[in-house]
Amino acid sequence: MKHVAAAASVALALGLLLSGCEFPFWNFDPLNVDGRTGRSSDYAIVMRIGAAAHAGGDLATAVGLYRRAAGLSPLTPAPFVAAGNTLLEMGEVDEAILAYQAALVRSDHDGESLRGLARAFLMTGKPELAGEPLALAYQETPDDPKLLQLIGVADDFSGQHEEAQARYRRGLELLPHNRALSLNLAMSLALTGNFAEAVSILQPLAGAADSIPRERLTLALVYGIQGNRRAAEQIAQRDLDPEAMQRHLAYYEDLRRLPPDARQRAIQALSTNR
Repeated sequence: MKHVAAAASVALALGLLLSGCEFPFWNFDPLNVDGRTGRSSDYAIVMRIGAAAHAGGDLATAVGLYRRAAGLSPLTPAPFVAAGNTLLEMGEVDEAILAYQAALVRSDHDGESLRGLARAFLMTGKPELAGEPLALAYQETPDDPKLLQLIGVADDFSGQHEEAQARYRRGLELLPHNRALSLNLAMSLALTGNFAEAVSILQPLAGAADSIPRERLTLALVYGIQGNRRAAEQIAQRDLDPEAMQRHLAYYEDLRRLPPDARQRAIQALSTNR
């Protein structure tokens, strides 16, 4: 009902603001800084409606609105960043990359644009391309935990696991008990065979009352590649039906039998696909 109400309010606002008008399709050309101009109040209204559509789960409408806002204020990076973030959620990675690049043309050191571009490159499985935007962002905000997490992920994907773990640990110093940083640190430790510490990090997360399936199944995965099938089964059965659980357990066993390098590639490929 919440999504229906949000969608209805968005539709009503659109009708009041843009009655009789069609949305133009705004290409995110990083070299094109021309566009239509409009009143700043119109820009702010469209951005707010876009945010409401996003919050209501109507991602396609949100992207269209952010593109409209970009046309109303063509030198402002914010609508391009918002569109990029939404496109990433939709799995439209190539379009998201163009959006972030367009934002960076307008503000070449915008931290959110740089982080978004790096995330998009990581989602394509190309950590080497994420290096430049991450380095630029790090110059500006070296103590940003979210940035340290992204750098750590890029290091992990590049096989630099010790460097990645140092980034995650530094992030946790700045933002103690952060679940995303803890999860990434545990996976990095598991990739290097440090199962005991990985389990010690994951157990409190997976055992918490507000734990989520990803945390519990990551612990099951670590138990599985460690060779502790019984513990993996006990955790996995909370989220999987019997048939799916057997598939997962068989997959964990396959991973366990792989050489370490091949296991790392398989787990990273799984993470990228997800």
